[in-house]
Amino acid sequence: MFDYSSMFDMTGKTALVVGAGSGIGEAAAHGLAAFGARVFCADVNVEAAEGTAEAARTEGWQAEAVELDMTSSESVREAGESVGTPDALVSTPSINVRKPLLDITDDEFDRVIDLNLKGTFRLLKQFGSGMADRGSGSIVAFSSIRGATVEPGQGVYAATKSGTVQMLRALADELGSKGVRVNALAPGIVETPLTAQIKNAPEWYDAYAQKSILKRWAQPHEMVGMIVYLASEASSYVTGSWMFVDGGWTAADGRFTPPL
Repeated sequence: MFDYSSMFDMTGKTALVVGAGSGIGEAAAHGLAAFGARVFCADVNVEAAEGTAEAARTEGWQAEAVELDMTSSESVREAGESVGTPDALVSTPSINVRKPLLDITDDEFDRVIDLNLKGTFRLLKQFGSGMADRGSGSIVAFSSIRGATVEPGQGVYAATKSGTVQMLRALADELGSKGVRVNALAPGIVETPLTAQIKNAPEWYDAYAQKSILKRWAQPHEMVGMIVYLASEASSYVTGSWMFVDGGWTAADGRFTPPL
């Protein structure tokens, strides 16, 4: 009989988590380590990455810090030389410029694209090729609910998040025959440094909470279940998928609850 109890076990596997210095990336690094993976905690802020790794080691897990700047091909290459080809790659970082689309400058457009979309591309090139050569691997990169539904001020960010999905789907198709799975994860509203601006505006914060079916924001650790699922053999037949962890945000209209 199939050993169902080992489906999520990452013992003996390596995982590279980019953006591990804070927020969802930090939670992902700890979650994967808790399931037995040796985790490389990568971040442009290597001191923050070391803090994440040290906290994991305190729990008896395997973790070490790696400096990685997704906006630099050289930095990604150097990190690749240090880490090698992991069994799982998880990429979480993003930036946003909240402005009307017609007010976005060329420089602001380029900065958002360079990290969110091209930065993801750099990681796929560096680590996807090694996985393909080996014949196995799982890539999990972050999209967002904004890849599916938008609001004013999110035009460029949303474009990067929908673009990431299509780029990942294409790679899933290209690498499927080589044993590499590629999936996108779309979080909803999560309390992270990226959303601090909203949390500091009570009316805005509460409006977002009410839009969710669960009527609340998510915490970073609530993304970890899906991350471990996609990184592990539990999702061995899942590739090219866009997985939403959004508290029902994209499932329901949410503008008005009619009398029933």
